[in-house]
Amino acid sequence: MKMNVFLKNKDFRRFSVASFLSGAGDVLFYLAFMTYASKLQNYSLALSLIAISESVPKLFEIFGGYFADKTQNKFRNIFLCAIIRFVLYSLVGLLFVVNVSQWNLVLIIIGINFISDTVGSYSGGLVSPLIVDVVGEKEFGEAAGFNSGINQIINMGAQFIGAGLLLVMSYASLAFLNAGTFLLAGILYASVGFKHRKQQKPLETNQVNDQKFFATMKTSFNQVKKQKGLLTVVLVIALLNGSLGVIEPLTNIVLAAHKSTMVIGTYSFTIALMSVMSGAGFALGSMFGPQLFKKASVFSMTIVANILGIIMTGCVLSANTYAIFIAMFFLSATAGIASIKMSQWLVSSVDHKILATSMGMLNTILMAVGPVMTTVLTTISGTMNVYIALVILVAIEVVTLVGSVVVSFRIKGNEESKGKDKKAVVAE
Repeated sequence: MKMNVFLKNKDFRRFSVASFLSGAGDVLFYLAFMTYASKLQNYSLALSLIAISESVPKLFEIFGGYFADKTQNKFRNIFLCAIIRFVLYSLVGLLFVVNVSQWNLVLIIIGINFISDTVGSYSGGLVSPLIVDVVGEKEFGEAAGFNSGINQIINMGAQFIGAGLLLVMSYASLAFLNAGTFLLAGILYASVGFKHRKQQKPLETNQVNDQKFFATMKTSFNQVKKQKGLLTVVLVIALLNGSLGVIEPLTNIVLAAHKSTMVIGTYSFTIALMSVMSGAGFALGSMFGPQLFKKASVFSMTIVANILGIIMTGCVLSANTYAIFIAMFFLSATAGIASIKMSQWLVSSVDHKILATSMGMLNTILMAVGPVMTTVLTTISGTMNVYIALVILVAIEVVTLVGSVVVSFRIKGNEESKGKDKKAVVAE
């Protein structure tokens, strides 16, 4: 196996560490803020507002990508985003130190957090084009997969570390720690940017999209649509992500109904183990899958993931905890590989001027399906029966599997016919 791009590319290494730092800081502070809000008298409202302030900016990724594509100096702006977030969380730390009433403090921090995450949506739009510039188009899949996997591991670890730090550090200290991670990230981004500027490399990321928003969306959609099967793969992976998102709350309901037979240790410990299996599977799949399954097509990976999704839901219906864990691990790993292969395909098929917009559009599709499926199926579970919700989920997974197989065979048939046509032309 060739040397990992993280080890052999110094610029990508710095760029990745910057992303890891800011991600870890965010998780640490989010946990601290949720803990602080949970102690308020009307904690339910506070926690709901925090959840909204965290989720809404994710829907702005499509706009963040659009503005990222219109940015001339992407390295400078990703540095500025990190500095803005450093200033915002430094302000949060000061607010914890100053004697502000609890509810006023929470509302102000929610507003600051919302602004920070919105800036983060724009900053996230800058990441993919910059990774392409730093490592090259051919190694984007490996680089993006590595970053995705490590971020998943860091997010899991940061939750346990954050819980430990809350015992020895104040809320203000954790806010300042979060601010410090953004400052360090900004310095690392700047060091890579200065190096590229000094070497005067002809950056593809300096190409600027001059189209209006809806014109850009139309162009992006048309370019994605031209790639036979890419849009279908996006929808299939969105449904896979939705299945992963909804299966956990439905499994938790089944666990609660079978505590005597399904729970390992305690109910909370069993839920935590499930999250670890899911996170570890996705992380390992994203990091090593693109290299181990280099010759496998994105279609074959989505078909395997669909089959594993059906097996996973079957394990929940049979109330077998260990089988659920094993199925969840392999489903998450396969979904991670399919997602990276899809991103690689996208990078090689769309104009670099609208790459961030295209990534934002696809990420919006991927993220929108999960909450919708979770809302609908958990509502069915609450008003009717959890097993009815699980049967509906199996039906969705079967339909998705059939669609994936049909599209895969259709595209394979088209490629074979094109190959025969070429041979016929050569023979003539």
